Amino acid sequence: MYVQYLEHLGLRSVTAADGEDGIEKAFAMRPSIIVLDLSLPKIDGWEVTRRLKADPATRAIPVIAVSGHAQPEQKRRAAEAGVDEYCVKPCTPEDLMAMIQRHLR
Repeated sequence: MYVQYLEHLGLRSVTAADGEDGIEKAFAMRPSIIVLDLSLPKIDGWEVTRRLKADPATRAIPVIAVSGHAQPEQKRRAAEAGVDEYCVKPCTPEDLMAMIQRHLR
């Protein structure tokens, strides 16, 4: 749903099948921003973010987590991993777009 909405607004989106695929695509494509779920197969979103933020080539890419994990501990873990913004599902497409715009300015 989010991909369709963002593409409708003119943003180019690339999806990944799992955390491992997401890391590979992030290093290969160097996107302007990354929107990810924290509950990903193979490598979870917390670890994906840690790996991307640990590498100088991808460190500056803003990461927005869209997740059903709404507990303060999970949000704290995301912040420690390097997530730049956190949107708790259900996150409206408009809220997500506002977060994206803040980081793309």
